[in-house]
Order: sequence, then structure tokens, then C-alpha cells
Amino acid sequence: MSSYNYVEVLQKSILFYEAQRSGKLPESNRLNWRGDSGLDDGKDVGHDLTGGWYDAGDHVKFGLPMAYSATVLAWTVYEYREAYEQAELLDDILDQIKWATDYFLKAHTAPNEFWAQVGDGHVDHSWWGPAEVMPMSRPAFKIDENCPGTEVAAQTAAALAAGSIIFKQTDSSYAAELLKHAKQLYAFADQYRGKYTDCVTNAQSFYNSWSGYIDELIWGGIWLYLATNDQSYLDQALKAVDEWPKDWDYTFTMSWDNTFFASQILLARITKEQRFIESTERNLDYWSTGLVRNGTTERMTYTPGGLAWLEQWGSLRYAANAAFLAFVYADWITDQEKKDQYQSFAIRQTHYMLGDNPQKRSYVVGFGQNPPVHPHHRTAHGSWSNQLTNPSKHRHTLYGALVGGPDVQDQYADDISDYVSNEVATDYNAAFTGNIAKMVQLFGKGQSKLPNFPPQEPAEDEFYVEAAVVRNDTTATEIKAILYNRSGWPARSSKALSFRYYVNLSEVFAKGYTEKHIQITASYNEGASLSPLTVYDASSHLYFTEIDFTGVVLFPGGESEHKKEVQFRLSVPNDANVWDASNDYSFQGLTSNIQKTTKIPVFDRGVIVFGSLPS
Repeated sequence: MSSYNYVEVLQKSILFYEAQRSGKLPESNRLNWRGDSGLDDGKDVGHDLTGGWYDAGDHVKFGLPMAYSATVLAWTVYEYREAYEQAELLDDILDQIKWATDYFLKAHTAPNEFWAQVGDGHVDHSWWGPAEVMPMSRPAFKIDENCPGTEVAAQTAAALAAGSIIFKQTDSSYAAELLKHAKQLYAFADQYRGKYTDCVTNAQSFYNSWSGYIDELIWGGIWLYLATNDQSYLDQALKAVDEWPKDWDYTFTMSWDNTFFASQILLARITKEQRFIESTERNLDYWSTGLVRNGTTERMTYTPGGLAWLEQWGSLRYAANAAFLAFVYADWITDQEKKDQYQSFAIRQTHYMLGDNPQKRSYVVGFGQNPPVHPHHRTAHGSWSNQLTNPSKHRHTLYGALVGGPDVQDQYADDISDYVSNEVATDYNAAFTGNIAKMVQLFGKGQSKLPNFPPQEPAEDEFYVEAAVVRNDTTATEIKAILYNRSGWPARSSKALSFRYYVNLSEVFAKGYTEKHIQITASYNEGASLSPLTVYDASSHLYFTEIDFTGVVLFPGGESEHKKEVQFRLSVPNDANVWDASNDYSFQGLTSNIQKTTKIPVFDRGVIVFGSLPS
């Protein structure tokens, strides 16, 4: 069996959620390429809906998968708190979960009102750029008594109830607040029943409720029972079980849409009822060694390399989810043969993701051998031109993200455009994080997290000028200059950028002329103002003109949005013939070919951000 630094994987998989944060980031933000984003969320409806997680590589805050992911992450702490403590990562995972639960409290604006989504998925998915500079409007969508959404209300109730359990030891007042909202949301979910995508129709193309809402009512009731020990919540969960289809499926697994497979394991543990035990074992047998039915063995499809393969879209996500259920159930049962069977299955699936596969590669970004470097993630890619292919390499490392995964033949292409294989999402990582916590418990003795992690990424040139000589003679110099905003540490918009072009007027002064005789004009201009020559060093006759784009928004969000061009001319009277650009500071190195130059420095609100000044 291969061995990995499971504490390192856990450390990185937790950090993935930090990369998914929306809203005003705290000073403790560890990713220098992430900044504030979505700061106007909720303004269209008069509420503060900032915060929460972007669900995947896009920038929509989808309530159902966010709540599911938060619930599962809280469940992993509920099961493996000691493993997180052993890894010295308990504070980290609680901090990530709290980012989501804080948002749920904001979004629950009345007992029977919850804002289930922020952002239009169709509009959002038509633009490719960093979260910090999203140009589109972000409408908010709610559920209420008139337009209910049982799935998202009950799932959020589960997240808040599970959160109340894990925070109770460290912040009892916060835990009580979470539980209060969980109770209200669960009552709302049960009393006003309705499929949430019938109300939040924008979610239908992305996170449609295929399984209906009964599974969430079961799930929410279980977590409220675990949080309160109030029998009435368990009774509600069991009553909802009676409304679930009688022929319990065993061929699927836990997912953001279907939590029944998770519920039956907890119900088996809580109630000891044989129906839940048998159904759980049918499911886990089918996924692991095979299920014997009517004399034949039924088993999940396996790749040649040993991955339990449910479907192509997020193949590793489903294997990770099934593995987590197997780990949790194996911890509870006393039958040693079954315990070994389920635990071995979960270990093998987890090791496949870490590198024990035919490609001999990790499927976790930033970890192990030959990990993915092209996840389908807008902000990590860092395009400035609204293009999937530009730049050709990601500017940022999305540490800890579990990608979608290989096909049924173990084939995988690390290609950003293949969103089926390379999508990342909060729900992909949730159970996987729990699996790694269990691996720390099993095999992580003596292992430690990486010090000084994550490393601060060195920034590339974010603002700069490219220039070329259009004309140069004894009367004038004409320059074509393009000012760029390709910021990414983090990406940011500016409407106060300028650059300065420096000239030496020694030859002009020698012939009796002064800076007042120099005309500065533009033959092409995308919004700049051109200043008269300003003295920089009178003793050396050094002057500059400021090409100022103040008021013009430049942001790394499109081909024309991230750059502005100006063609400007400095000229003396036509009969003077005293102009000589060869001694001009900013002219040095320029040719007729456009090129980046440090001798035309760039300023943002008057502060130099690129290039160098004349000495």
C-alpha cells in the first residue's frame, strides 16, 4: 500500500474552500491572489448577502450545493474531530465551515424567507475571468411561503444544525444562534413544501432537484435530532422516510441532490433498525466487493485501475462520497469482516485519487506526483481577456482541489476546456476532506502539516505599458502606447491609471526654445488626458507628460476592457528642427515594434506600480 503525507493533503483540501470565498475577505486571508468580490450581493433586494462560497469554477452562489457541502464538512468534524486536532488543523476547518454558516445566517432574513441563490448562472457562465472583477449584475433569488423550496431550506437547516454541534465546544453562543435558525428553517421546509427549482428556476440548468425534497427532510431531521436530542426531530425524519420511495436504491451514493444514502447510515446507527442496516450494506456491498442478489453478483462499474466509477461527470466525487460513507459505517459496525471490507474499499478509492492509478498521478491540485495544473476554475486561471485559452498556463495554484477525474478506462486529460473531467467544486471536496481526515487517523501518526503554507505567489507584471515608435525626426516623436491592467494578485479594477513619458530638452533649450514650445497631441486616444510638459529635474532639463486615464475603467475582464491605447506626439514648431529623441529617457530601447518598456512608468492614483523613474 502506498503511503502519502495525509496531513499535507488535509491541509491543502481545507485551503480549497478559502479559494472559494466570496465577499469581504478577512485579514487572515492566506491567498494573495484572492481579494474581495461580490460586495454588492443582495443590494438589489435590500439585504446584505455578501459572503459564502462560489460553488465551483464559476461565481454563482448556489444555495443547495453550498449547504450540502457545509453539512458534509461539519459531519467530517463530527466523526473525525480528533484527527483534525492531531493534524493541528481543527481551527482551519472550523474557520472554513463558519464562512458558510455565517452566510446562511445572513441569507435567512425571516423565519420563512431564505435567499437561495445569488447570481444568474447563464450570465455568469458566459464570462471567463476572476471573481474580483465580475462585470455582470448578480440577482438574488429567494424562497418563502408563497414560493417555497423545501430542499434548500432543509439542507441549510442540516448545515446549521451540524454546525451547531461542532461549534458548541468552542463558541456556545454561536452554536445556539445556528441552532435557532436551523429550527426555523426546518419548520419552514416541512410546513411549506415545494421543489426549490420550481421557484428558483435559474438553478434548473445547474443544480436541478432530481430526487425531490423528501431526502432533505430526512437529513435535516436527523441533524436536528443529533443537535438537540429532541425525539420529535427523529420522529419527523422517520415519518419522512415513510414518504421516500419504498424500493430503496442501492446503486447510487450520497450527493448534493440525494442525501438518503447518508441518512440511512446515521439512522442505522441511531435506531439500530434492521431496514437501515440492510439498506446501507446493500449499497456499500454494491460499491465494494459486490452484492449477491438472486444468485448473481451485482457490482459498481470499476475502471481497469480500480476506481469505482459511477459516471463521467465528477467520477472521483462519487467515489469519494461512497468512500466516506464506507469509512463512517465501518467505524460503527462490529463485524470485523465487514469492517475490513468497507474500510479497505474506502482506502483504495482514496489512494487512487492520491496517485495509486494507471496514470501514476495525483488528482489533487498542488499535491503529489504530476497533479492537475489546468483545473476548470476562472479565478485560479486568471484570464485578463475573457478567454479560456489566455493565458496558456494558470496563474495561480488551486491547492487541494479534487478535479472531476478520469473516464471509465482511467484516461484523463489535464485540459481546462474539459470541464467534465477538470471541474472542481465545494461538493467534490467535502467528503474527500473527511476521507483524508480518516486517513490521518489511520496512518498519519508522526506526520505534520507544511510550515509557512501556502507560499505567497510572486506576482507577474500586473500594470505596464507597451510602446512603439510611429514617427521620429527633428520636429517630432510620435509614440503608440498601450496601457495594460493584467492584475491577478488579486485581480482588481482601476479607474485612476496613468503613465509618464520622460524627455530630455537639453537640445531644445540650447536653441533658445523651452518646454512651452512643445506641443502634445493625440492622433488616437481611448480616453486619456495629456498633460503639458512638467518639470522633473530642471538642472538636467528632464520633463514628462502624464498620459492620464483617470475616469476610464480598466479591469482584467475582456480584450478591450483590460487595455487602452493612445498615440501621442511631442513636437516643436515646424521650422525649428531642434528635436532629438535619442537622449529621451522613455525613448530608450523603443523600435517600430510594440514592446514592454520599464522606462514608461505606470501609476495608480499617483503611486508607481510599474517601471522605473529617471535617476
